[in-house]
Amino acid sequence: MGKFTLGSSKEQVMKMLPDGDIKVTQLGAKRVCVVRSGEKVFAFEQLCPHRGGFLKDGRINAFDEIICPLHSYRFNLNTGQLASGGSCGDLEVYRTNLTEEGLEIIV
Repeated sequence: MGKFTLGSSKEQVMKMLPDGDIKVTQLGAKRVCVVRSGEKVFAFEQLCPHRGGFLKDGRINAFDEIICPLHSYRFNLNTGQLASGGSCGDLEVYRTNLTEEGLEIIV
C-alpha cells in the first residue's frame, strides 16, 4: 500500500480534473482512473472486472457510479460494489482525500 499526492493545492487538482472527465494516472506499479464529481474525487482500477473494458471510456452517473462502456455494468464508486449488471466481482476502489495541499490517493 502506498500514499500518493497529485497536485500541490485543491485549486490545482480542480483544474487538473474537470468535473466528470475520467483520467488515468500511474501510481507506483498501478494505473488507476481518477474522476471528480463536484467536490468528491474517486480513484478506481482502470479495467472493468466483468470483461476488462476500459473504464476511462465509461461515464459517471448522478448516483456516484461508473458505467462500463462495454456492457453498461454499474459500480458504486464509494464501495466498489456491483450496482447493476450480471455477475462479476466488485471494482477495486482507492481511498482519496482532497485537501488544500492536493489530492491524496491510497493504493
